[in-house]
Amino acid sequence: MAKVRITGFGSAFELENELVGIGTDNPTNTLQVLGNIQSSNAKVVGVSTFTTFDGFVDTKAFISGSGGAKSGSTSGEIIIEGDVTVSSGTTFTSGPENLTVTDNFTLPGISDDKPSLGTTRFNEDLASLEFYTGVEWRAVNSYVDMGSRGRGCFGGGRDSGSSNQADIGFIEIATQGNAISFGDLATARMWPGGCGSAIRGIFGSGTPSTNIDYITIASAGNGITFGTCSQSGGAGACSSSTRALFGGGYAGTGNAIEYIQIMTLGNAVDFGDLRTRTNFQYISAASSSTSGFFMGNSSGSFNSADVDRVTIASTGNSILFGTLTQARGQSASFSNSTRAVQACGLMGPSAADTNTIDYFTMATGGNAMDFGDATTAVSQIKTGAASQTRGCFAGGTTDGSDALNTISYIQFSTTGNVMDFGDLSNSGRRNGVAGLSDSHGGLGGF
Repeated sequence: MAKVRITGFGSAFELENELVGIGTDNPTNTLQVLGNIQSSNAKVVGVSTFTTFDGFVDTKAFISGSGGAKSGSTSGEIIIEGDVTVSSGTTFTSGPENLTVTDNFTLPGISDDKPSLGTTRFNEDLASLEFYTGVEWRAVNSYVDMGSRGRGCFGGGRDSGSSNQADIGFIEIATQGNAISFGDLATARMWPGGCGSAIRGIFGSGTPSTNIDYITIASAGNGITFGTCSQSGGAGACSSSTRALFGGGYAGTGNAIEYIQIMTLGNAVDFGDLRTRTNFQYISAASSSTSGFFMGNSSGSFNSADVDRVTIASTGNSILFGTLTQARGQSASFSNSTRAVQACGLMGPSAADTNTIDYFTMATGGNAMDFGDATTAVSQIKTGAASQTRGCFAGGTTDGSDALNTISYIQFSTTGNVMDFGDLSNSGRRNGVAGLSDSHGGLGGF
């Protein structure tokens, strides 16, 4: 390498196709300087990388105003004054999780029209928090329990004289005592299915009716006509916070599952079909926040132990979840957010009453296990009323004798035999009574 000495002032220096080193004999760049460089006005054309400033590694880049095109790298914060535009070609390698913005800032590639799965937003029009399912936006369904919930209602049934009843009674599940008169169903009937949300109670199907009634659980009053379903008699009913499902029955298309939107009015529409059984009469049902379960059935000696599952927020046919400890129908059923329980019923193939109580954990597949026993063997009972701690069921018959007026309960957190709660309202001895509550296991779901 040639060495050039320059003396004097105003000298012009020109060097082509060589490397220049200052403070080094072996430069590896066009200009390489070992030592400090001080400049009052430096102009750099192209992309430059600065790793140190005044002898330390910089953790912040401070950009003021609009100084033209800039490109660089920093190990820590970037502080920007004034307006900034991020182009669509900008790449975020660590994500914007720690980005703090005091004005407007738009990230490239994120659009309200194409949200990613699980994205949440606040809908100002509806004043609700929503999440994206990958297909559509849905409201996050939640509630705050202020201690005023926990009411159960029992409605309909048939007395010992074979007369259909319209009476609705209510209980406070956390206490004990006799039911208090609430009002009357819009249509007197036996075997309705009971379910509902934290606000509305739904009584659907029954004998001899396909009517659907609703009540406001927190108040008292008569049932109001909601619409109709195609099933009558013995249809199982379950619900989330928004949908009610009716499955089975011994009239109409017996294997059909239908649903309604609880906070609207109108007729039930098709959901799907139950799995194949010999028949679909006297099926019981319960729900978690996501799934509905249809359990057993009964028609003389043609009984089933199958437990079917559906996803309440969708539509479609049921799939096999597991089996009960006994093939039976005409049973009470209810759930909290963890366990589903089926109590008593008519066994097959002997067609004898049973006092057996089963339970299963809804979040997992598998067969039911023994929970305990009822005081007596009872059949012709229907859906129960449950809170997160207790499940209650009422009425029924024993060995075909006169209808009962008793209300029994179990504690979900334990296993064991039932305990006496009280009696149905108006001293009413009834079988085929439907139960529902404002605090069951399906609440909080869609």
